Amino acid sequence: MKNNMENIFNMATEWTREAGKYIREKMKSSFAVTTKANQDDLVTDVDKAVEAFFQKKINSVFPEHRLMGEEGSYESVKDLDGIVWILDPIDGTVNFVHMESYFAISIGIYSEGEGLIGIVYDVMNDELFSSLKGQGAYVNGRKLPRLEEVRLQESILSFNAGWILKDRRLETLVAEARGIRSYGVAALETAYVAAGRLDAYISFNLAPWDIAGGTVLLREVGGIATDFEGNELTFLTKGTFFCS
Repeated sequence: MKNNMENIFNMATEWTREAGKYIREKMKSSFAVTTKANQDDLVTDVDKAVEAFFQKKINSVFPEHRLMGEEGSYESVKDLDGIVWILDPIDGTVNFVHMESYFAISIGIYSEGEGLIGIVYDVMNDELFSSLKGQGAYVNGRKLPRLEEVRLQESILSFNAGWILKDRRLETLVAEARGIRSYGVAALETAYVAAGRLDAYISFNLAPWDIAGGTVLLREVGGIATDFEGNELTFLTKGTFFCS
């Protein structure tokens, strides 16, 4: 099983870098942008092409595995039995479209519901966060240290400013924390917590593919990730998210 997971990890890493190269190439030309649930929920033909790329690769090399991807393949996945790749082909599509930076490919590979591989790739900064369960977490090959507790008054927190309108308790955090950030890309923000660049990340509404990869990274360095009530994450439905 160990050698098999290392093989899966190596293939996933190779494919992620290949997909990142494709995205950078597509950014030199025009691409189609449409909306999904609302005017702020964007999707591009690049998102769809990257998901199709992973689907083809997985079907070819690991036909027994399943893909739960944001751009449609999630519809056929109702459980985490066996090995499931949970993919966000471009997390931070709004950033991709408007800023051409601060977006990521995010992959969490789960076996019988347990996160074994986490990959978050900051495409434009060429920063690859990766982990294989039991072997620590890395960024571009450099091992990340175990996280230590940080006092709220010394912490940098990340959440969307609009969430304050949903829960005024966040105002207390704004007042007491050393600083507040918002990058608009959950996978990267979770990876930043794992790397010690942020001390906590909070969101009211995330899907499994937003957090599956980052959560595996985070747990390899001693971090925690739950919903707002402290419950274990299921990675099957949308919900609240807290990590630190």
